[in-house]
Amino acid sequence: MPLPITPPEAEALALRALAFLASEPERLEPFLAATGLGPATLRSAAQEPGFLLAVLDHLCASDSLLLEFAGNLSLNPEIIGQAREILAGPPEAFEP
Repeated sequence: MPLPITPPEAEALALRALAFLASEPERLEPFLAATGLGPATLRSAAQEPGFLLAVLDHLCASDSLLLEFAGNLSLNPEIIGQAREILAGPPEAFEP
């Protein structure tokens, strides 16, 4: 089991994931299509709350993409899931 990471480490990892996606058009285009963003709006969207969570959600939705990213950084893929959970915050309580 990987060691726990901090919220700043989770944010840094998500930024690295964004750079990973942006480094190849074949990685970035599906992310843009899924989010409805365009290349011109990507930078401003990156400042919005929840954007880094969307980056990690996209990465975690594809095993091959997740494993490629984790492999490039020599990370256990569980760390990326851990970062995603940190950025998502605590689950909201269900009230009937």
